[in-house]
Amino acid sequence: MKKTLSLILLCVVMNLAFTQVSNLSAETIAVLPFYSLGIDEISIQTADSILKNEIQKLSSMQIISQDKTIASLEGEECVETVCAVEIGRELNADLVLITNLSKLGDKIIIQYNLVDVNMGQSVVVDNTTSRTIEDLEVVMKRIAISIVNKKPLEETAEVGAIMEIENDIPRRRSARRIWGISFGYLYPQNGYESVNDRSFTIDFRSSYEVKNIAVGLQLASRYGFASNIFASYLFSKNDICPYAGGALGFHWVAHSYASENMRGDGIEFILNAGIRAFRTYNFQVMLNIDYAITFNDFDDRALIITIGLLK
Repeated sequence: MKKTLSLILLCVVMNLAFTQVSNLSAETIAVLPFYSLGIDEISIQTADSILKNEIQKLSSMQIISQDKTIASLEGEECVETVCAVEIGRELNADLVLITNLSKLGDKIIIQYNLVDVNMGQSVVVDNTTSRTIEDLEVVMKRIAISIVNKKPLEETAEVGAIMEIENDIPRRRSARRIWGISFGYLYPQNGYESVNDRSFTIDFRSSYEVKNIAVGLQLASRYGFASNIFASYLFSKNDICPYAGGALGFHWVAHSYASENMRGDGIEFILNAGIRAFRTYNFQVMLNIDYAITFNDFDDRALIITIGLLK
């Protein structure tokens, strides 16, 4: 009992210590008030709030209070790196963000500059266009990702955070329904008449993505015919997306020497994993590995490796 209590106490102390170290190492950022031309005040305040909220959701960055940030400006504007460094030093901030919103016809031009106070220079300078006021929500989410990762906007594309302007580029940005075809080889591990002979396989699949889950139907020609319902977990929203999952269905295995008392067809269970490339585009390249078990009289088992295109 004493050992158990000691272990629990040790875990609590280590957790507290880790939390303290994390807090000490967390960067602080001063988000300067948005400078705007032709944008209503409510939209500006909403955009500012969304940006700060997303930064806090995505990282452990500590945002310096708005009152302290405004007080440090002393009624002056700061739109350049030099003054941002001075303000950052006064506030003991690691980073300072300058953001400009300008109306241009029906569009809103957003420019931002992330300044590293210790280095005394900008680490990310970028701009984008919002087609509508409503699109500002997605734009602020993308800018938050850019700030947290210290990367340009074009390198931060994620499913679920795609700006309207990016839909002009021929990429699969907002679509969630996927279909495609793949081909490769089936390598028998047991059964299939000869475990030494590989067999060509081709399959067609149609699926629907919900957040990080893909669910769909697969029809395949491999040592007969197979039909499966599959589900996969997608580990990333970026262009290189590993996944893993499984499938359940039916496989009619073509056994040429099957007797009247032996059945080649049966329920099929699959464990699979793979990689999707170009996930944010209007096409994807998929490399897939299956381990399939058919519950029939031959106990057919196989490793299936395929490559294909999804759209």
